[in-house]
Amino acid sequence: MLTPIILVAGALAANSVTAKRSLRAARDAESLLSAPAASSCSSSLPASCQNTTAETDLCCFEGLGLIQQVQFWDTDPVTGPSDSWTIHGLWPNDCDGNYPENCDSSRDYTDITSLLQNQGASDTLDYMNTYWLSDDESNEKFWEHEWDTHGTCYTTLESSCFSDYETGQDAVTFFTTVVTLFKTLPTYTWLSNAGITPSSSKTYTLKELQAAVQSAAGVTASFDCDDNELYQIEYWFNAQGPVSGGDFVAIDAFEAGSCKSSGIKYLPKDEDDASRKRSQIRKRKASRETRRRRSVKKIADEV
Repeated sequence: MLTPIILVAGALAANSVTAKRSLRAARDAESLLSAPAASSCSSSLPASCQNTTAETDLCCFEGLGLIQQVQFWDTDPVTGPSDSWTIHGLWPNDCDGNYPENCDSSRDYTDITSLLQNQGASDTLDYMNTYWLSDDESNEKFWEHEWDTHGTCYTTLESSCFSDYETGQDAVTFFTTVVTLFKTLPTYTWLSNAGITPSSSKTYTLKELQAAVQSAAGVTASFDCDDNELYQIEYWFNAQGPVSGGDFVAIDAFEAGSCKSSGIKYLPKDEDDASRKRSQIRKRKASRETRRRRSVKKIADEV
């Protein structure tokens, strides 16, 4: 289980003052779950990573409160609809960008499908089967990985934060929360509204991508590329209250992504037009976490 983590304001808190809006992660209407501790949490609590005093109730205050909502744009093989990005995950970090993984192996679940169905979240499951897809393993394995590796680390999703806790309730709450937040971040539409659409020949600049997101969301995002091909975006948040039932407070990107300043390819989801070889998928998957760790370490060293 997690040891309580005390977070205080610092360089990130100064940056997060520029947040332009809050995104409420409303609970899935079809879910039978209630948000852990949300109804009993004070509305006056500070947002995570913006507190100036120690917060000890980690069922109401997220102890890992620098949060990334990460989305994929997969073209080879194609995953998801041609007019939508797909979900990678929702990752908690310390306020300095460091992050734990696999925080509670006793809550590593298999058969996420059955968990969702048995706890009244079938609509969430249907959505995941369209928008939360793996490009190299089963969706089940992918979902299990995201919960085991990242979901078990949220302090406000600890099993002790639930009244009358039922096995798997924490994971189901995590998945419904991720889906609900993802629906508020329509990356494809935001880029398209700015004239940025998938193309086999046209390229874009990082400034163009950033401007499109900032115009719609009010904050900047992190864009990741592989050989100048756009494949991932990361939106950054602090949490006010528990991650389920509280507010996601949008902040400017905490770290720069891996895309260069220009020549960025935003390829269509058309297997006939996709230019990458299959071997690049394996290379990309292997390098994702390495790039993320290096980038986070660099930012942390500079703060």
